[in-house]
Amino acid sequence: MCQCCSIPEAPIPAAPVPQSKTEELRLEKLRELYPKPFVVHTSLVFNPINLNFEKNLSFEIDPAIGLITGVIERTGFDASVGENDLDLRKKVVLPGFVDAHTHIFLHSYDEADNAKQKRDESFVERVLRATNHCSSALLAGYTTYRDLGSEGMQEADANFRDAINRGIIPGPRLYVATKVLASVTGIMTHTENRIGGTRIAETSEACDGEVEIRKAVRRRLGMGCDVVKFFADYRKRVMRFPPATPHPYLSSVMFPPEIPNPDVILYTQEEMNVLCEEAASADCPVAAHCATNRAVQMASKAGVRTIEHAFWCDQKTLDIVKENKTIIVPTLSIAERLYGENFPSMLTKTYNAWKMGITQACGGDTGTFNHGENIREAELFRESGVPVEDTLRCLTFNGWLACGGHSTGRKFGWLAEGCAADIVAVDEDPRQNFGTLRKISFVMKDGKPYKMDGIKLF
Repeated sequence: MCQCCSIPEAPIPAAPVPQSKTEELRLEKLRELYPKPFVVHTSLVFNPINLNFEKNLSFEIDPAIGLITGVIERTGFDASVGENDLDLRKKVVLPGFVDAHTHIFLHSYDEADNAKQKRDESFVERVLRATNHCSSALLAGYTTYRDLGSEGMQEADANFRDAINRGIIPGPRLYVATKVLASVTGIMTHTENRIGGTRIAETSEACDGEVEIRKAVRRRLGMGCDVVKFFADYRKRVMRFPPATPHPYLSSVMFPPEIPNPDVILYTQEEMNVLCEEAASADCPVAAHCATNRAVQMASKAGVRTIEHAFWCDQKTLDIVKENKTIIVPTLSIAERLYGENFPSMLTKTYNAWKMGITQACGGDTGTFNHGENIREAELFRESGVPVEDTLRCLTFNGWLACGGHSTGRKFGWLAEGCAADIVAVDEDPRQNFGTLRKISFVMKDGKPYKMDGIKLF
């Protein structure tokens, strides 16, 4: 196993250790409210740490703390199934899936473009849509979402995260960015009607220079973000040749240049360094939107945890990413829709990154296409040539790494003692039929089943 995929040091304890009498009483109360511990029996389970499909394991689950509290290695298929136990021996079991790049407040651009959603849909409508999106994701096997920008909804993503964590609504556990950071007017949805008319909700927090950037990072931390996201480059000069529509930035003028709205660098190297340094002081991971080679190189050198998109990486850029142990989240699903005949080169880049041992995580920019269709990203990893087992690692364990690893405060993405009891199951072996991942028959998150035999339980 390559060094970049090994479990980081400083492991989290297997279960909460009571620090006081108050903590002991709290756990006792939880165990009164939740079902009693039970066992999940399996005959074939995928282990993303060693890339093996392991046989005849049973997992002891304590739903009061949502953790796997023990792993039993059986000698054969047979198991003593208790009254409250779950028998998944006729299925193939995997850790809960992680989508490392999502937007819960967006729905498919085939239905309405980004600007129309932010301008015309009410706050209430967007919250209700997000509730449906999270339900769809959970039923598709996604027990964790890294949500990289509230898309004009201010800090509502943090509030939504908390509602899920309090058990008010079902959904993946969320790691959120709240507002994204960008230089002044860096990613503004530009229109020619700035003097009057209906304004579009602001998506980003503008900050330039060391002082503003440090303040902006501190503000995001104070507003509850789990990850700081910034734009290293974007189509900032879009109004030089005004678009026919705000998205996807097709020029409206008669004789535009070949590339009317190029991506340009938004920050200096020093500014990126300061941003990452300030986030690191609070043990908060940083995600960088990067389209160009130069942006990827700068952000990787600055110390970001993940690079989002990285569509056009050349060999020099991939070498820098590997040297700095940066994770790539290639968002192939949205690239497939945007770049047409140029898309095969992005698949090649993803395969080359895998061959080099660069850590990658599955994240499709979900929300720009339908939630519940997330597995398309893993399918594209397979189409690039990445083997099944490595693709499944990118869908599970590497997602945990992208979310922040141990800084998330919880272990998920693999099944072992002390990990979150996030379990999904399918009826066929994905090594023989990868399409089975579109037919999730069982979903458990934090020790609570949400789908059984294909039937929704909430």
